[in-house]
Amino acid sequence: MRKFTIITTMLAFSATFAAADTFTNGNFEDGTLSGWTQGAGVLAGGQLTNNLNPADYLPGGGGYDLTYNASGVVAPGLDPRTDNNLNMVYSGNYSARVNDSNNNNSISVLSQTVNNYSDSHIYFAWAAVLESSHGPTDSDVFQVTLTDNTTGTSLYNVTYNSATAPAGLFTQSTTGWFYTDWQVSNIDVSSNIGDTFTLTLLGADCPYGGHAGYVYLDGFGAAPPPPSSAPEPTTMSLIGASLVGAFFMVRKRRRSA
Repeated sequence: MRKFTIITTMLAFSATFAAADTFTNGNFEDGTLSGWTQGAGVLAGGQLTNNLNPADYLPGGGGYDLTYNASGVVAPGLDPRTDNNLNMVYSGNYSARVNDSNNNNSISVLSQTVNNYSDSHIYFAWAAVLESSHGPTDSDVFQVTLTDNTTGTSLYNVTYNSATAPAGLFTQSTTGWFYTDWQVSNIDVSSNIGDTFTLTLLGADCPYGGHAGYVYLDGFGAAPPPPSSAPEPTTMSLIGASLVGAFFMVRKRRRSA
């Protein structure tokens, strides 16, 4: 009887564990957006952008039109609209970019839902790039949200546009674009284990077609994303200066020999 009880308990535990989902392609290391739901649409002239609902631009939404999708996977490199200060990839070899730098009224969305989540934390890293444009209600914008679908509660909600980009979080480049460093979010969901969660990112241009906005995502998963070992821009400059100095020193020695 005891053996039967132990076996039954183990089978029940195994079934629960097997049903627990984890994130699919949360670090985009397969070089694609597989595992993610993509959405897109177009903004009408004068449409308010401070209260956009991502669900309207995901499949089934009234504004869904994937022909305007401007999301994609990017490789390591420095974003030129940030005075080459922002690495486009935080961890590994790839990240996702939601929307792009083309000012054409586009709005893009990326979303993933995990069911019966069994880990105690959710981590992800994001960085936003917004072109200086209009006012608090009609500028290019980005939004990052994490929702507990089981309880219907918002666990994380960050929304900024270029008119409300706060100093200290955003820096303005010499070309007028506002940008952040990579922000690593750590959401404690230990009291919500077994729930269903949805992470959603939205990036949108201004509604007049004159200014663009986009956001990068990397490292969505149950462990802190390790930062890339690629040198920061300042480090790269120092390395370059050292190499140039070494070159001329060797050249001088050869001439005097």
